[in-house]
Amino acid sequence: MKNRFAFLPTLGLGMAALTALSLVACSTPGTRVVLLPQDDGKPSAVVVRVKDGEEVLSKPYQRATAAVGASGAPVVDQADAAKVQAENRQLFDMRPPPPKRYTVYFELGGTTLTASSQLTLSEALAEAQARSGSDVVVTGHTDTKGTIEQNDELSRRRAQEVVQLLVERQFPSSRIEAVGRGERELAVQTADDVDEPRNRRVTIEVR
Repeated sequence: MKNRFAFLPTLGLGMAALTALSLVACSTPGTRVVLLPQDDGKPSAVVVRVKDGEEVLSKPYQRATAAVGASGAPVVDQADAAKVQAENRQLFDMRPPPPKRYTVYFELGGTTLTASSQLTLSEALAEAQARSGSDVVVTGHTDTKGTIEQNDELSRRRAQEVVQLLVERQFPSSRIEAVGRGERELAVQTADDVDEPRNRRVTIEVR
C-alpha cells in the first residue's frame, strides 16, 4: 500500500482551516497526518476526520493513520521526530522561514519615528523584500497618555505611517495589513496617563 502523508504546521492557521486540511488529507485511503510543532513552541491542535470518526492531534509529531478499508476513527500514535525529518528532508527544507518581528518607536504624541527606528524600519523592509511572496502585518500601539478613543486613532495613524514608508520604498501595499491597538497591549505596564516611550511603538511582522 502506498501511503500519502500530510504534514500540518499550525502557524498562522485557525482551527477551521486545520480541520479542512485534515479532511482533504484523510479523503485518500492510506493517508497519514503528522502534526508539526510551531516555530515559537506554542501549543497547537488539529482535528483529523474520516467517515467513521475523528481524533485530535495536540502534541508535536503525533500521527493519525487512516488505513484502507478500516472502520472507526483514525489510529493515533507518536511518530519519531528524527525519522520523520530524515525521511522527508526535502519537504522540511521547503518550509518557509519563521516570521520575524521588528519594533519601531515614535516621538511623544505623534507619528514621527525616532531616529534609531529609521534603521529598524530599513531592516524590516530588507527582510520583507528578501522573502519570496512575503507579507507584512503592521500593528500600531500607544502609551496611556490621552483617552482610549484618542489612542485608538493615534495607533492607527502610526500603523498607516509605517505602511506609507514601506510603500514609498517599493513594497507592495497589497501585501501589507495594518491595524491599531491603542493602549490595549502595553509593552510596559503603567498606570493611566503615563508617558512611556517603549509603549509608543509599531510592530512589523514579516512572514
